[in-house]
Amino acid sequence: MGCVLTLPATGSEMNCFSVVTRKSLQAKLSFASPLVFPRFSVLDPVKTFTLPPRQIANGAVDAFVHVMEQYMTYPVNAPVQDRYAESLLQTLIEVGPQALVTPEDYEVRANLMWTATQALNGLIGAGVPQDWATHMIGHEITALYGLDHAQTLAIVLPNLLQQRRDAKRAKLLQFAARVWDIHTGTEDERIDAAIARMRAFFESLGVKTRLSDYGIAADAVDRIVAQLEAHGMKKLGEHRDIDLATSRRILEACV
Repeated sequence: MGCVLTLPATGSEMNCFSVVTRKSLQAKLSFASPLVFPRFSVLDPVKTFTLPPRQIANGAVDAFVHVMEQYMTYPVNAPVQDRYAESLLQTLIEVGPQALVTPEDYEVRANLMWTATQALNGLIGAGVPQDWATHMIGHEITALYGLDHAQTLAIVLPNLLQQRRDAKRAKLLQFAARVWDIHTGTEDERIDAAIARMRAFFESLGVKTRLSDYGIAADAVDRIVAQLEAHGMKKLGEHRDIDLATSRRILEACV
């Protein structure tokens, strides 16, 4: 199987992961198999020139959150993976907006494409704990309400980080210092500032970060939590301690 990449986002051109939506069941579930690992891939930035701005923005957000799900956990003395992840995040912050302003800039699109590939090809996740709770919660929002995948990630991640700030404190402070160059203020102030900067980055791409921005009200929380339970998503996160009650608090903050 070969792949010709047209949308820089998921990294499927260099991994064996996929997600399938079954609308009749309102289910969006992931799977992995070596049988869907491409034998070769063609990455030509020109193939992305005609993408609508919405999908370019979605791709940048999706790649950003892919990195965060592998990076934003807790320190395990993996400086190569950490620095690699941080460089990918900084590159996305730089080239994401440029890709919207100059849609046919070959160099910008090449860097966006390559960054999205590196974000989920297994290298930055090698030997480190991973989270993926944002993705699992986001999948349920898409299945129920039809939001783009990246839109759900932009909604969930800032609020998940606020809810999990104690468990992720060391990495959040590292994220603040190394990615956003935030060095002043108390620890809590630096964490708040880093999360706010990340949310502002998503918004700057035109990707809104609240359920209410998409016309979804607070009564959606019960439906989403019920779907998480139905699909066995009862123990999420790097410590497997994001239970349904925690997911509910995260979603309530998303409204």
